[in-house]
Amino acid sequence: MSEKSSSSDEDVDPESGQPVELGGVLSKWTNYIHGWQDRWVVLKNNTLSYYKSEDEREYGCRGSLCLSKAVITPHEFDECRFDISVNDSVWYLRAEDPEHRLQWIEWIELHKAESGYGSETSLRRHGSMLSLTSAASALSSTSTSSFKKGHRLREKLAEMETFRDILCRQVDTLQKYFDNCADAVSKDEFQRDRVEEDEDDFPSTARPDGEYNHNNNGSKEKLFPPASPKGMNGIDFKGEAITFKATTAGILSTLSHCIELMVKREDSWQKRLDKELEKRRRVEDAYKSAVNELKKKSHYGGPDYEEGPNSLINEDEFFDAVEAALDRQDKIEEQSQSEKVRIPRLTPVPPNDVYSTIGTHRFANKVEEMVQNHMTYSLQDVGGDANWQLVIEEGEMKVYRREVEENGIVLDPLKATHAVKGVTGHEVCHYFWDTSVRMDWETTIENFNVVESLSDNAVIVYQTHKRVWPASQRDVLYLSAIRKILATNENDPDTWLVCNFSVDHDNAQPTMRCVRAKINVAMICQTLVSPPEGDKEISRDNILCKITYVANVNPGGWAPASVLRAVARREYPKFLKRFTSYVQEKTAGKPILF
Repeated sequence: MSEKSSSSDEDVDPESGQPVELGGVLSKWTNYIHGWQDRWVVLKNNTLSYYKSEDEREYGCRGSLCLSKAVITPHEFDECRFDISVNDSVWYLRAEDPEHRLQWIEWIELHKAESGYGSETSLRRHGSMLSLTSAASALSSTSTSSFKKGHRLREKLAEMETFRDILCRQVDTLQKYFDNCADAVSKDEFQRDRVEEDEDDFPSTARPDGEYNHNNNGSKEKLFPPASPKGMNGIDFKGEAITFKATTAGILSTLSHCIELMVKREDSWQKRLDKELEKRRRVEDAYKSAVNELKKKSHYGGPDYEEGPNSLINEDEFFDAVEAALDRQDKIEEQSQSEKVRIPRLTPVPPNDVYSTIGTHRFANKVEEMVQNHMTYSLQDVGGDANWQLVIEEGEMKVYRREVEENGIVLDPLKATHAVKGVTGHEVCHYFWDTSVRMDWETTIENFNVVESLSDNAVIVYQTHKRVWPASQRDVLYLSAIRKILATNENDPDTWLVCNFSVDHDNAQPTMRCVRAKINVAMICQTLVSPPEGDKEISRDNILCKITYVANVNPGGWAPASVLRAVARREYPKFLKRFTSYVQEKTAGKPILF
């Protein structure tokens, strides 16, 4: 699964510096049939929306959640998963890796914080500021007494604005007065200096009063007239000073009133805050209690109830659910078989020498190694120290099992022996290997395709199996080869063998939708011919096919051991009977293929 996120450089919040819109691919749990599906998820305007894909955004979103009251919960065991719940709506999401999960959670939490009710960023985005006046009016609208308090506070603030204007004008007036006084003093000093210079150049009689100069006409003239009591430019300095003092006193008094009102209001606000915190605590306790109750109930819709060591469904319920699902599949298959009219397929059979030779493809040595191992070990007797346990015996068919577990995962090898009349080993192996007729007899496959044809007797196949809830859906990628092993003794029959074993291929990588199982399976057949009576030709009544079927399957994930063993004990005999009946039906009335 590819994970990507995108955001436009233009779509950035200028206040927080965060992208307004974020998008990327997450796996979303759809339902127990389809499981996890990749979806394009968009985070924008405090809303999380998802689309089937990025290309289908123009068709509208498949669903959305408002994040204001959302609860984001990282999964306790799955490092890539996190859940988002709003009331009774829950989204189960999985990221590509733990780092992407952490990044998504941080983005969502950041959007919640930036878009929360009453947050500073929210107020800035809407172009408004929370003033004391609006705060007082908003918080005091519940009662008449609180309204009056808010009204008095607004009056005091208006008074302070008036005092501020008066004070500004007074400061300007006094500043002009001080500037004029400074200019007058400078001019006085300049005139004194000039008079002293003139007296030094032209001495005159002393002036007893030191202040007057006698003119020629006998009148007196003041050298330095005193400042006017009104100051410069008609400014009443004393009056301005008194007014300035009164204004500052008014401001201080008003500030004292404001502080007193705010202290009283603080008590009221604290009480309201305490009440709200108590309400929130009770709501949170109720929510936690409701969540715990839901976990106790048998609810099978979410991924927490699928297979896994931490599944909330117990082993008995798991077994009952699997058995019920298998029963439904059997009924559907019986109905479809009764309605199905098989179309004869003419599948060309390559000459025998093709099956007898070792291929030249890149897996040829591996195929030969697997064939030799099956010929050596799979045909051994089930007695001795092999610890095979007989679990099913129906007529000629016997099914054995050896109990093996590794890291808590059941890896029991299975071995079945059977004898089928009227068919040859070549025919049985041909129909088991031929992909063109696979869907005619295999009922557990949902779909399959040939990934690569290596040779005339070897192909690589990818197939997905029908899901049996609550187990996860499985897929398998394997190489399938058919071989003919010539007998070393002329009295012994030749052996036909089909071996299927898991491989890797670039064109069929594992996905999050399915759990990749590993297999090593072999169908080994030998044909026994009884001589016909007299001169009669050999017919199908004279032939018997001895079948040895071995299967080593690693399910790729955890499931209860009792469930896996019960399913194997139930399904393998049904599979063998269904397949051999299909071969007998296909070969009836046709020439014998040795």
